[in-house]
Amino acid sequence: MALEKAVIINLDTDDEIPVLFNPKEYIVEKRTPWKEHEIHGLDSPAVEFTIGERKRLSMELFFDTSEDKTDVREYTDKIEELMLVNSDEHRPPFLLFSWGELKFKCVLEDLVQRFTMFLNDGTPIRAIVKVMFKEYSSAASQIKEKPRHSADHTKQMVLREGETLTSMASREYNNPACWRDIAEANNIEDPMNVEPGTVLKLPPLY
Repeated sequence: MALEKAVIINLDTDDEIPVLFNPKEYIVEKRTPWKEHEIHGLDSPAVEFTIGERKRLSMELFFDTSEDKTDVREYTDKIEELMLVNSDEHRPPFLLFSWGELKFKCVLEDLVQRFTMFLNDGTPIRAIVKVMFKEYSSAASQIKEKPRHSADHTKQMVLREGETLTSMASREYNNPACWRDIAEANNIEDPMNVEPGTVLKLPPLY
């Protein structure tokens, strides 16, 4: 049984753009960056997780109108329009790339069009379009799907420049009052006198 056609759905308008030929392959990328903090006296920098990056979905789409001898841009222009700002939303559209079991809610981040065959008058009739989609999900939906909880084990964090125990507790526990737990776990008597770069233990909260 033939694999169903890939389709790009504009979620703002519900318009569907069928892919003329299914891609031969696609690539999914995901990075989780860790920020390094230089602390005097250590053999290597301390690392701290800040925020994850979105997944990226990339592929090459093939368009060919050589049999009909029509302008292939009839198809490629529709892809390019997905990068244009919507006058009502003041942003490019949110999309869904759908192909079989793959359902990828995203925005079109990068587009490269390569035209490889032409009629005598210069009309392009074959094109390869390299696209990169970036995963999209709102902050509200992420929190709903993966609510933040205190870790079930002690972890270590580095106090940033301009940060306090209160702001660290707010960021890590969603409760600024938990600064007392951090202070107690680190034997801190004066919470207002902690140097930036100090490695702190963050205890689990039960």
